[in-house]
Amino acid sequence: QVQLVESGGGLVQAGGSLRLSCAASVRNFGGYAMGWFRQAPEKGREFVAAINWNGEKSFYAHFVKGRFTISRDNAKNTIYLQMNSLKPEDTAVYYCASRLGTLGSYRVQEYESSGQGTQVTVSS
Repeated sequence: QVQLVESGGGLVQAGGSLRLSCAASVRNFGGYAMGWFRQAPEKGREFVAAINWNGEKSFYAHFVKGRFTISRDNAKNTIYLQMNSLKPEDTAVYYCASRLGTLGSYRVQEYESSGQGTQVTVSS
């Protein structure tokens, strides 16, 4: 079981930026693809971005493409989500998730572990 801890959330005005981090407690972090998901009040968890084991491949939900960037530092067992041009509709709890294997997925059920989440609130 991978333990994941997200940080970096907060309150920001529309148009602003935040950088989320997710630290993983696992021996072979490079053996995991990673993803970011989010859940707004009264909505289901939705895919945001995913990255493969070495950071060379990533993909995004259409509604964040061009604004968000996922990255990872395997030496630090950490992934990041740089969020720019934030909109009020980006308000949600953001979760990172781990998936054993080299490739990410947009399906939340294909990830074995997720963290407790970090709240992102974007004011208009």
